[in-house]
Amino acid sequence: MVTYIDDGTFDFCETLTDAQDALAREMLERASAKWPLRVMHILAEAKGPLRFSRVLERVEGISQKVLTQTLRTLESDGLVTRTLYPQVPPRVEYELTPLGGELLVEVVTLWQWIANRLPDFEAARKRAPQATDTSKG
Repeated sequence: MVTYIDDGTFDFCETLTDAQDALAREMLERASAKWPLRVMHILAEAKGPLRFSRVLERVEGISQKVLTQTLRTLESDGLVTRTLYPQVPPRVEYELTPLGGELLVEVVTLWQWIANRLPDFEAARKRAPQATDTSKG
Protein backbone atom coordinates (compact mmCIF):
# COMPACT_ATOMS: atom_id res chain seq x y z
CA MET A 1 0.00 0.00 0.00
CA VAL A 2 1.30 3.46 -0.89
CA THR A 3 0.34 6.20 1.53
CA TYR A 4 0.64 9.79 0.34
CA ILE A 5 1.73 12.25 2.99
CA ASP A 6 0.58 15.90 3.16
CA ASP A 7 3.99 17.21 2.06
CA GLY A 8 3.68 15.34 -1.25
CA THR A 9 5.98 12.47 -0.35
CA PHE A 10 4.78 8.93 0.06
CA ASP A 11 5.45 5.92 2.23
CA PHE A 12 5.06 2.42 0.84
CA CYS A 13 3.81 0.95 4.06
CA GLU A 14 3.71 3.02 7.20
CA THR A 15 2.79 0.03 9.36
CA LEU A 16 6.17 -1.68 9.01
CA THR A 17 8.77 -1.48 11.74
CA ASP A 18 12.26 -0.36 10.73
CA ALA A 19 13.42 -4.01 10.76
CA GLN A 20 10.48 -5.10 8.60
CA ASP A 21 11.08 -2.21 6.21
CA ALA A 22 14.75 -3.19 5.93
CA LEU A 23 13.81 -6.81 5.15
CA ALA A 24 11.20 -5.70 2.60
CA ARG A 25 13.77 -3.51 0.85
CA GLU A 26 16.30 -6.35 0.89
CA MET A 27 13.76 -8.70 -0.70
CA LEU A 28 12.93 -6.08 -3.34
CA GLU A 29 16.62 -5.78 -4.18
CA ARG A 30 16.89 -9.55 -4.34
CA ALA A 31 13.83 -9.78 -6.59
CA SER A 32 15.39 -7.37 -9.04
CA ALA A 33 18.94 -8.72 -8.98
CA LYS A 34 20.41 -10.48 -12.01
CA TRP A 35 21.31 -13.95 -10.75
CA PRO A 36 18.49 -14.72 -8.29
CA LEU A 37 15.86 -13.97 -10.92
CA ARG A 38 17.57 -16.10 -13.54
CA VAL A 39 18.00 -19.02 -11.14
CA MET A 40 14.38 -18.80 -9.99
CA HIS A 41 13.23 -18.66 -13.61
CA ILE A 42 15.24 -21.79 -14.50
CA LEU A 43 13.81 -23.64 -11.49
CA ALA A 44 10.27 -22.54 -12.40
CA GLU A 45 10.69 -23.75 -15.99
CA ALA A 46 11.94 -27.13 -14.74
CA LYS A 47 8.63 -27.77 -12.95
CA GLY A 48 10.48 -29.98 -10.50
CA PRO A 49 13.81 -30.43 -8.74
CA LEU A 50 17.09 -29.83 -10.56
CA ARG A 51 20.58 -30.91 -9.61
CA PHE A 52 23.18 -28.20 -9.11
CA SER A 53 24.99 -29.14 -12.33
CA ARG A 54 21.77 -28.79 -14.36
CA VAL A 55 21.09 -25.34 -12.93
CA LEU A 56 24.69 -24.35 -13.68
CA GLU A 57 24.31 -25.52 -17.30
CA ARG A 58 21.08 -23.56 -17.80
CA VAL A 59 22.06 -20.23 -16.23
CA GLU A 60 24.29 -18.75 -18.88
CA GLY A 61 27.32 -16.85 -17.63
CA ILE A 62 27.10 -17.71 -13.93
CA SER A 63 30.11 -19.16 -12.14
CA GLN A 64 29.90 -22.16 -9.82
CA LYS A 65 30.80 -19.94 -6.85
CA VAL A 66 28.14 -17.32 -7.63
CA LEU A 67 25.51 -20.00 -8.23
CA THR A 68 26.33 -21.59 -4.87
CA GLN A 69 26.00 -18.22 -3.11
CA THR A 70 22.79 -17.41 -4.96
CA LEU A 71 21.16 -20.74 -4.14
CA ARG A 72 22.15 -20.44 -0.46
CA THR A 73 20.62 -16.98 -0.26
CA LEU A 74 17.43 -18.07 -2.03
CA GLU A 75 17.19 -21.04 0.32
CA SER A 76 17.68 -18.88 3.42
CA ASP A 77 14.85 -16.61 2.21
CA GLY A 78 12.49 -19.55 1.68
CA LEU A 79 12.37 -19.13 -2.10
CA VAL A 80 14.18 -22.38 -2.96
CA THR A 81 14.42 -25.75 -1.23
CA ARG A 82 17.61 -27.79 -1.11
CA THR A 83 17.39 -31.56 -0.74
CA LEU A 84 20.53 -33.54 0.06
CA TYR A 85 20.45 -37.26 -0.69
CA PRO A 86 22.91 -39.25 1.46
CA GLN A 87 24.58 -41.30 -1.23
CA VAL A 88 28.02 -41.54 -2.79
CA PRO A 89 28.64 -39.24 -4.51
CA PRO A 90 26.25 -36.88 -2.68
CA ARG A 91 23.31 -35.66 -4.71
CA VAL A 92 21.74 -32.26 -4.09
CA GLU A 93 18.59 -30.99 -5.78
CA TYR A 94 17.00 -27.55 -5.78
CA GLU A 95 13.39 -26.62 -6.34
CA LEU A 96 11.40 -23.40 -6.34
CA THR A 97 9.09 -23.12 -3.33
CA PRO A 98 5.50 -21.86 -3.57
CA LEU A 99 6.74 -18.59 -2.04
CA GLY A 100 9.43 -18.36 -4.73
CA GLY A 101 6.82 -19.02 -7.39
CA GLU A 102 4.59 -16.26 -6.01
CA LEU A 103 7.50 -13.80 -6.04
CA LEU A 104 8.34 -14.74 -9.61
CA VAL A 105 4.73 -14.10 -10.70
CA GLU A 106 4.85 -10.62 -9.16
CA VAL A 107 8.20 -9.83 -10.79
CA VAL A 108 6.90 -11.00 -14.18
CA THR A 109 3.92 -8.65 -13.76
CA LEU A 110 6.30 -5.74 -13.15
CA TRP A 111 8.48 -6.85 -16.09
CA GLN A 112 5.44 -6.89 -18.38
CA TRP A 113 4.42 -3.40 -17.25
CA ILE A 114 7.95 -2.13 -17.95
CA ALA A 115 8.00 -3.85 -21.36
CA ASN A 116 4.66 -2.24 -22.25
CA ARG A 117 5.98 1.20 -21.23
CA LEU A 118 9.33 1.00 -23.06
CA PRO A 119 8.30 3.64 -25.64
CA ASP A 120 7.58 6.04 -22.76
CA PHE A 121 10.96 5.38 -21.17
CA GLU A 122 12.73 5.78 -24.51
CA ALA A 123 10.93 9.07 -25.21
CA ALA A 124 11.78 10.38 -21.74
CA ARG A 125 15.45 9.57 -22.25
CA LYS A 126 15.47 11.39 -25.58
CA ARG A 127 13.91 14.47 -23.96
CA ALA A 128 16.25 14.47 -20.95
CA PRO A 129 19.30 16.71 -21.14
CA GLN A 130 22.55 14.83 -21.55
CA ALA A 131 24.48 14.39 -18.33
CA THR A 132 27.51 16.62 -18.15
CA ASP A 133 30.70 15.37 -16.56
CA THR A 134 31.63 18.08 -14.04
CA SER A 135 34.54 16.12 -12.56
CA LYS A 136 36.94 17.40 -15.22
CA GLY A 137 38.24 20.78 -14.75
